[in-house]
Amino acid sequence: MSIANPYIQGSTPDERRNMALRRQVTMASLSVAVVLIAAKLAAYMITDSVSIMTSLLDSTFDALASTVTMVSVLHAMTPADEEHRFGHGKVEALAAMGQSLFIFGSAGYLLFESMHRFFHPQPVKQAIVGIGVMLASVVLTVLLVTFQKYVIRRTASVAISADHLHYKGDLFMNAAVLCALGLGYFSRWPYYDPLFACAISLILLGGAWQISRESYGILMDQELSDADRAKIEALVAAHPQARAMHDLRTRQSGQRVFIEFHLELDGDLPLRKAHDVTEDLERTLYEAFPQSEVLIHQEPAGLDDHRLDDNLNKQAL
Repeated sequence: MSIANPYIQGSTPDERRNMALRRQVTMASLSVAVVLIAAKLAAYMITDSVSIMTSLLDSTFDALASTVTMVSVLHAMTPADEEHRFGHGKVEALAAMGQSLFIFGSAGYLLFESMHRFFHPQPVKQAIVGIGVMLASVVLTVLLVTFQKYVIRRTASVAISADHLHYKGDLFMNAAVLCALGLGYFSRWPYYDPLFACAISLILLGGAWQISRESYGILMDQELSDADRAKIEALVAAHPQARAMHDLRTRQSGQRVFIEFHLELDGDLPLRKAHDVTEDLERTLYEAFPQSEVLIHQEPAGLDDHRLDDNLNKQAL
């Protein structure tokens, strides 16, 4: 890495304003989640509605997710230290993995409780209270999603984008619970509540599976997608001085992406010129991958040396 990535190392006034916006929106996400947890807990105790219980646990997951996002954002500009030279991004993946395990257990319990209520239906008590709380939940979530969308346009934050998608999904869940309570209130059919709760539990299980897969990939240094790797190779190949590249290795740690490869250049190219070529490629890759750190090893084209690519090809045979 010859030059610093201007997208993650800079401290311009615009970047400081954007950082302040990130802090504000993450605090707003956490505050909304805490308010909804309190309101839904009270509503569940009054109504004994299993669908409100699913929404209550979902809001608890929101608080956990918002906390993880807040920690990630607050540490986005924290430099590596002597003991953690690749940064501290994997803390986010560890927290997300723990969160997914908690969701698995809770969603499994909710699914069991929903099936029990289906075979032993109970009427929802004071459903109008639950309807009022869920309606307020929808309004608060809409306001938060709108604020997040504004911040994403200003900052292009990946972490906030993920949180934004999460809360957009919550709008559907809150609306589903509202629909279940409304249908049960007006029709008096006792099965709407457990049916909707069962469906939401399955959605939570699917979300937990997705979170655990992504977290596992980060913790195990999984390569970037084939499309991203092909993009890196195309950008390098487009440079007029680049003869070839090999041993491309990529990984992600939190929001940070690490890109490493061997660059083949003309063996007669002066060292200073080779250094300039490397800086050109670093700027190009930083623009394409704003949250990246790039490490390029230069070597003469056609050199017969030990290559990781050759070992991987042998293993694939």
